[in-house]
Amino acid sequence: MTRVQHFEGTIDMPRVVPAVIRALDVLELFLDNPQLSARQVMERLDLPRTTVHELLVTLEARSYLISVPGQPVQYRLGMPLFQLGTAFAGRLDLVREAQCVARDVAAACDEAVHVAVLDGADVIYLVKFDSTHPVRMVSAVGRRLPAHCTAVGKVLLSSLDQAALDTVLTKGSLPGMTPASITDPDRLRAHLDRVRAESVAVDVGESDTAMRCVAAAIRDHSGATIAAMSLSAPIIRWTPQVQVKWTGLVREGAAALSARMGYRAQPR
Repeated sequence: MTRVQHFEGTIDMPRVVPAVIRALDVLELFLDNPQLSARQVMERLDLPRTTVHELLVTLEARSYLISVPGQPVQYRLGMPLFQLGTAFAGRLDLVREAQCVARDVAAACDEAVHVAVLDGADVIYLVKFDSTHPVRMVSAVGRRLPAHCTAVGKVLLSSLDQAALDTVLTKGSLPGMTPASITDPDRLRAHLDRVRAESVAVDVGESDTAMRCVAAAIRDHSGATIAAMSLSAPIIRWTPQVQVKWTGLVREGAAALSARMGYRAQPR
């Protein structure tokens, strides 16, 4: 686990409390481990035995940690942490959080940025920030488009399990928006396999011949894909060089929004 360096006693920031930081460090160890012993906590945090003992006794007294039945020197997370997490999750607002992140991404590239969700075989745009260029994408919040014709939609379709995807594709030939749209279900399945492997989708004129778009998934605390973020630009500004740059930018934006929604990326 990568730990954040904590700074104390600066002029611009009130002094943090070392004991609280250490207690939080103890709790964060359990994000990757269902249970730990006092010795393991001591070794992983490089803290004295007495300090670890006091931290564990305090956290156990408040039920933030509990002793594993039959293994008194082993600890696991307690119910108050579940209650806090549930309260936090209940206050998450995808649109509000998406507006904050999408605004920053749009400012970084001065191109259109969208956040959309899947509704059956379509996507619905929840958030949009436009570019300041006179030539730009025509779209709107609330607009509905066939998912398979858009980058955000292909990301969302690629996250479906086989049964759910079959439901979307059971109607045979898919409607196209441009000559570049993928209308054959088998071809779309193969394309979605690539999207799934690359964790990013590109719209090469499939919804608008004059536009290009790249999108990445937004995940919640459980790791489920709940939305997708895209960056769109006219073909006249879309070059191989900027595609690489903008792909990285939309990945970063989607990751930032996922983190706001409670997603914690697993270390590689």
